[in-house]
Amino acid sequence: MPPKPLRRAGSAAAKSQRASPDSGSAPLAAPRLDIGEADFVGFCDALKVSEGVREKAWKTYESLSAVNGALASNKKKKETWGVCIFIVAIDLDEITFTFTELLKSIGMNVCTFFQFLKEVDVNMDTVSTKVDSTVSRLKKKYDVLLALYHKFERTCGLIYLEQPSSEISAELNSVLVLKNYWITFLLAKGKVLQVEDDLVISFQLLLCVLDYFIKLSPPAMLKEPYKSAVTAVAVNGSARTPRRGQNRSTRTSKQVDTDTKVIEILCKEHDCNLDEVKNVYSTSFIPFLNSIGIVASSGLPEVEVILQQYEELYLKNKDIDARLFLDHDETLQPDVMARSQVDMMPLKPNSDEEHILTLPQTPVRAAMNNIQQLSMILNSAADKPSDTLIKYFNNCTVNPKDSILKRVENFDHVFKKKFAEAVGQGCAEIGAQRYKLGVRLYYRVMESMLKSEEERLSVQNFSKLLNGNIFHTSLLACAVEVVMATYGRNASQSDGTSAETDLSFPWILSVFDLKAFDFYKVIESFIRVEPSLTREMIKHLERCEHQIMECLAWQSGSPLFDLIKQSKEREGQTEQPEPTSTLNLPLQHNHTAADLYLSPVRSPKKKGPPLSGTSTSDGQPGVTPQTQKPQKSTSLSLFYKKVYLLAYLRLHTLFFRLLSDHPDLEPLIWTLFQHTLQNEYELMRDRHLDQIMMCSMYGICKVKNVDLRFKTIVSAYKELPNTNQEPPTLSPIPHIPRSPYQFSNSPRRVPAGNNIYISPLKSPYKFSDGFQSPTKMTPRSRILVSIGESFGTSEKFQKINQMVCNSDYHLKRSAEVSAAPKPLKRLRFDIEGQDEADGSKHLPQESKFQQKLAEMTSTRTRMQKQKLNDGNDTSASEEK
Repeated sequence: MPPKPLRRAGSAAAKSQRASPDSGSAPLAAPRLDIGEADFVGFCDALKVSEGVREKAWKTYESLSAVNGALASNKKKKETWGVCIFIVAIDLDEITFTFTELLKSIGMNVCTFFQFLKEVDVNMDTVSTKVDSTVSRLKKKYDVLLALYHKFERTCGLIYLEQPSSEISAELNSVLVLKNYWITFLLAKGKVLQVEDDLVISFQLLLCVLDYFIKLSPPAMLKEPYKSAVTAVAVNGSARTPRRGQNRSTRTSKQVDTDTKVIEILCKEHDCNLDEVKNVYSTSFIPFLNSIGIVASSGLPEVEVILQQYEELYLKNKDIDARLFLDHDETLQPDVMARSQVDMMPLKPNSDEEHILTLPQTPVRAAMNNIQQLSMILNSAADKPSDTLIKYFNNCTVNPKDSILKRVENFDHVFKKKFAEAVGQGCAEIGAQRYKLGVRLYYRVMESMLKSEEERLSVQNFSKLLNGNIFHTSLLACAVEVVMATYGRNASQSDGTSAETDLSFPWILSVFDLKAFDFYKVIESFIRVEPSLTREMIKHLERCEHQIMECLAWQSGSPLFDLIKQSKEREGQTEQPEPTSTLNLPLQHNHTAADLYLSPVRSPKKKGPPLSGTSTSDGQPGVTPQTQKPQKSTSLSLFYKKVYLLAYLRLHTLFFRLLSDHPDLEPLIWTLFQHTLQNEYELMRDRHLDQIMMCSMYGICKVKNVDLRFKTIVSAYKELPNTNQEPPTLSPIPHIPRSPYQFSNSPRRVPAGNNIYISPLKSPYKFSDGFQSPTKMTPRSRILVSIGESFGTSEKFQKINQMVCNSDYHLKRSAEVSAAPKPLKRLRFDIEGQDEADGSKHLPQESKFQQKLAEMTSTRTRMQKQKLNDGNDTSASEEK
């Protein structure tokens, strides 16, 4: 049992003192506990955790200690306590401390804590998805804050003089300015953004804060070119007019309209889109200033006021106290590797410094560069169909232009609304800007696709394809996803990959109300026809495809299941198992998005106008039913080939880690794995591909008597790159059907007769519905046996058995009442020498072993006979 809290003893002592204030007796002493237990209680009291959290955390700690004794050592004991309390508090929704308070209490920094939590997870049976989600959110927020603070610190070093002239008051020293800037930014970020891990919008908001404060700073504090920009503004009289006599709201509006010089310099220095930053300034930053009352004040905002409001926000969120970055607090310092990556700030070489080597980019710089590359691609693109597209539309049997334009317009409103709901209502226009870029990319890729299809098929009438709603919705969604991924690059991804955020894929599917399997069809062709996509965007789309093949396409409601069912009904069994030799080679095929959206097709070898308006439903010219062969789904066939390739690569990697000494098992595991995907596909419904993989490995090892625990498989799986780190959601406990022999609350007579009754068990210690329990209401002359209670002597059993055996009433089966529940066989207690149900007898000289063997044989024979009789009864009823 966990240790009892000391505060109970303390309160008892206090009551004793209050009861006898004049007595000279000492207060009651707290119960003595082991040092470790007392420390745990004190640790819980310091974090103000509830009783439920304390008790469950202690049990978790005990189970962890039993599995891994090193976690209970004095060196790691307190850290383990902290992790256990953290996990339990999240699971129970009883978090009474901030994440920073927890880190301070156990003396760990944030990176070490996350790594230690990962080690603890290996030793635990399960860490809930809820905990995984919270940890992921904290990681992403920390990564964004760390990247932004380093960028902020460097930028301020380029703006302000380290030792300003003596005419500047001591209150405006650089340290105070940094503190005011940073806390104002943190408050703005917390109030404006609901998605606080959006690196790009956060950085744009930081530039707005810098612009605002630079204009309020004396020119003597500033370096060039900011000093000249502020001086020019002062000469123009828009911002440097006497502030005490001017209304702040008037001055702010003028700054937004005319004082763009400073923000232009900031955007140029950081390769940031000026229009986007202006939009953030007007739609998000100015409303933020008004909401916290800064506009009505004069001069720089009061640090104490900003501090108080941020303190309230921090305590509400219960996460990271980002003010500690200003103090370079060890709690928030990155590890050595992360710090070296953040410090790799690329330098722009001057004319005389071209020999300087450009180092790897910081997260902020990399994000800005990706956005800049995308902007360069789309600058020449239009917001509406080009003349070439209009030509393709006019060549269609049914012109799709109006429906395409209407669809784009409708999704504009939908996307803007969904983006504002996810990020913040003040960011609706930012969402509109990103959607606009996505539309440009959509028209650009559509034109490239049609040109490619025209060259491949020598046709110009693409009526069926261009009038397909799913095709256009998928293509538009894919284009917008590329834009969202470009802007949504996470700060922790130094290799250019995108980490999961609230706006990450598959968020786009819910916005466009699109099925994952339909979205998958457009991905490969999208990459092929758009050669200007960056390497990061190609990798992102490939990860989206993998995610669809892993789990999203297998969700309930997916069209994949209907397609598989229809394919099996048409073709019977699918292809033979894919040999592993072919899975080691890249997948080669010549199918395009048009083939997949117009499938099933009859045969890829036959040529014809598959995209024309006069084509048949399978995309081929009209043929007579007598000569038409069964259709085959191109999209399904290609999907399965890709799934097999992904599945085998995953299996091979895991197999190499765990079973390299048993190479003969790999083809067996793969055969089972593929058989499940191909023939038992319902097992994949609402599951992940890797679950089936691990179960296949465990099952084959069990059959082949290879010692491999499932926990070992899971632990090794979590170490693999690009794996799903979440314990899937537990399946609901199935409803257990009630017995067909439903007894009412009142006692019922056993059919065998002789005054034997059965009634539901009631507690002998409670009153139920105003009546006493059976033990109280049964007369002493009756015999009562309650399963689970003390039986007393064996005479009761003998009497009951004798009463049942003496009955001449026997129930027999009857065809007329075959639909009614069949009565159970007569129950007889095993008494030496007593007849068995099948008439056999135990002779006195038989040994106990022989008796037991005879009982087992008798039972087996009886069960076989009853099974045979049940089968005969069923057959007879079916014949009738």
